[in-house]
Amino acid sequence: MSGRIAGQGQAEGTMYKLYGALGSPYSLKLRALLRYRRIAHCWVHGADARAALAQVKVPVIPVLEFPDGTFHNDSTPLIYALEQRHAERSVVPPDPARAFLAHLIEDFSDEWVTKAMFGYRWLAEVDQIQMSRWLAFDNLKGGGLSTSQGFAEQFRARQVGRMAIVGCTPENFPLIEQSTRELLAALEAHVVDRHCLFGSRPSLAEFSLYGQLSQLGVDPTPEAMLRADYPYTLRWLLHIDDMSGVSGTWDAADAPLPPLVITLLEQVGAIYLPFLQANAAALAAGEDRFGFTAGGLPYSQGVFKYQARCLADLRARYAALDAAARAQLDPLLDQTGCLAALQAAA
Repeated sequence: MSGRIAGQGQAEGTMYKLYGALGSPYSLKLRALLRYRRIAHCWVHGADARAALAQVKVPVIPVLEFPDGTFHNDSTPLIYALEQRHAERSVVPPDPARAFLAHLIEDFSDEWVTKAMFGYRWLAEVDQIQMSRWLAFDNLKGGGLSTSQGFAEQFRARQVGRMAIVGCTPENFPLIEQSTRELLAALEAHVVDRHCLFGSRPSLAEFSLYGQLSQLGVDPTPEAMLRADYPYTLRWLLHIDDMSGVSGTWDAADAPLPPLVITLLEQVGAIYLPFLQANAAALAAGEDRFGFTAGGLPYSQGVFKYQARCLADLRARYAALDAAARAQLDPLLDQTGCLAALQAAA
């Protein structure tokens, strides 16, 4: 079934409905991807999106209602489901090796870069106050200022209370911030040359990076950082938000990869895969917490089963590559410190 351009007379029943929130990085990730792919959809957010949570097993946004009336969530499986249903304007590079790299970067962004979003939003009081009020405003869409600010305080207390669970603590934030600034510096150097990683058209990796960084572009402390130190990255976010007018091509399979991809893979090798391995080892040992050190900085948090599944999935994807793709990838993965962790269960 091919995609159709929104606005060309589709009846509502032939469109997808994306239920999300402006303050949700995964919602904006999926909305930007739908826009680029020109898949007919409508955007339902705030209070109007709440009813969709009752339609999915794990009640988290974004939720995507398919034209057949079924509801689904978890942004990465949704991306691949859309790939199966719509052939045009794919976000998966056709070369298997580069498709694996795009997925690896997407996974890193979803599961590690998100910690920058949480940390910048909820560690400093100025960000807690501003963003809890904005998120309450988005959610309630009216009801008066006192009601909105009362809801904001409740939401703020809930989120701040969860920070240790997701690993966004003052003790962990030096590593999170160091890796974020390294990523932003590489992205800043990249976007003045071209906007995408694997050609002149975007992959799923760009949309995942966009989703997380989009929040840094509106929260007070990281927005000031972006304006001061990474101004073209801040502007780049606005371009990725709606690429529906972009066509573009994929790079050849043997074209040199941009330095940004190398930097991202180095972060995957030095931080993200050790993070996943430590989590998986702790789970296997029946432990509640895990820790590791990267770049001389410590990190610790409680275990998460979902992230153990992420590691297993990455290893399965690597194992499924054919010999030619592995021959193309292995030197790069070895150079960036990724190979051994991916081969561990291959």
